[in-house]
Amino acid sequence: ALTSGIVFAQEVTSMKKVVMIIAQDGFRDEELLQPKGILERAGIEVKVASTSLNVAGGMLGAKVKPDMLINDIDIKEFDAIIFVGGIGASQYWDDPLAHKLAQDAINSNRIVGAICIAPVTLAKAGILTGIRATVFSSEVGQLKAAGANYTARDVEKDGNIITASGPVAASEFGEEIVRALNR
Repeated sequence: ALTSGIVFAQEVTSMKKVVMIIAQDGFRDEELLQPKGILERAGIEVKVASTSLNVAGGMLGAKVKPDMLINDIDIKEFDAIIFVGGIGASQYWDDPLAHKLAQDAINSNRIVGAICIAPVTLAKAGILTGIRATVFSSEVGQLKAAGANYTARDVEKDGNIITASGPVAASEFGEEIVRALNR
C-alpha cells in the first residue's frame, strides 16, 4: 500500500508546472532563485522563460540559462505563471505578449504571481483592477493608477493573483505560491 501511495504522490506533483519569466538582463537574483528553490523542493516543476535563450544576468551576478522563450509559453501547460522583478522587469510592462499571458492565465483559472516591480506588468495587463496587490515602493502609483487596491504588505494574495513587494519577500512569495498550487 505504501508503494502505491508514493507513486500516487509522484503523479500528483508531476502535474504541477510553473513558468517563471525573467528579464534577459537585470532580473533580481533572489526573486527568481528563492521561490524557484521552494517550488522545486515542493515537487513542482519550474521552467524559466525569457526573451532569449542566451544566459540571462541577474542584478547581483546570478547567471541563468532560460529553458524556453516567452513566446513559446502555452498557458495550458502551466499551473502558474510568475513574473520575476528586478530593474530589467520593466521590459514587460508594456509588452502585449506578457499582458496576454497574464490575462490568459487568469481567464483559465491559473495562479499569476509577480514580485518587486513586476506587478506593474499585471496592472498594465488590466488584471489588478479592484484586486488587493502589493509592489516595490517605487511603483505604488502605477498600481493605484490601474485600479489596484495597494496594501503595502510584503506578500498579498487575492484570488489567484499573488504579488510581493521585493527581495525581502522572496521566500514568503514562494511559499504562498506553493500553498496556492496545493489548494
